[in-house]
Amino acid sequence: MATNENLPPNVIKQLAKELKNLDETPPEGIKVVVNDDDFSTIFADVEGPAGTPYENGVFRMKLLLSHDFPHSPPKGYFLTKIFHPNIATNGEICVNTLKKDWNPSLGLRHVLIVVRCLLIEPFPESALNEQAGKMLLENYEEYARHARLYTGIHALKPKPKFKTGAISESTTALNVDQTNSSVLNVEQKNTALQLPPSTLATCMTAGGGKGGGNGQAPTTETGVSGSAAATPHKKESGLAKVQADKKKMDARKKSLKRL
Repeated sequence: MATNENLPPNVIKQLAKELKNLDETPPEGIKVVVNDDDFSTIFADVEGPAGTPYENGVFRMKLLLSHDFPHSPPKGYFLTKIFHPNIATNGEICVNTLKKDWNPSLGLRHVLIVVRCLLIEPFPESALNEQAGKMLLENYEEYARHARLYTGIHALKPKPKFKTGAISESTTALNVDQTNSSVLNVEQKNTALQLPPSTLATCMTAGGGKGGGNGQAPTTETGVSGSAAATPHKKESGLAKVQADKKKMDARKKSLKRL
């Protein structure tokens, strides 16, 4: 069994600090599972981003740290079966951050955010799963159908807080159901690539802030009270904002390819 003895003392100290920070303030949609006895294997539960075929699923992944970390990048694997161009059938993750673009100064937080962003913006040109990569390029709807099927069968189910994160904790179960129905109706009118502003802002930050100088980063949505959810004007403003963010996202897609 691997132990912290496999890592240098200075690395253990830095990892302990990082893991404590990740546990206290986790990145959006990511929960790290900490094992104080073995920092060489980092587990995390990754929530499928809204607006993607992985939505409503939670995926367990792990990062394996070598004895010379951080000089060498960790190796990433999805333990939950997933249909994705850049994730092999054995779970291996292919992303530049863990390969040619690795930098010893990058922290675990950055790595985890980049992996989640990969669920938003796959790169079929460097596919480990050739079937998924070809399908994504030739027939997106068929690819999305396969990915949703895998998500429904293999992914863990999100806790209630994942579905109601934008709603006040004091909201009753009835109001939660009504709000989720409204959100579903809005999503059905938009394409699968229209993502929440907070998710886009997180991915742009992970990419080094490229493209962010031409405009302000989208603002994270706050809690919605019962009266606010019932205001038609705010609903219309929300739809207009989603459409505006879609245009911004299209202009920023190229920046994500540096991840």
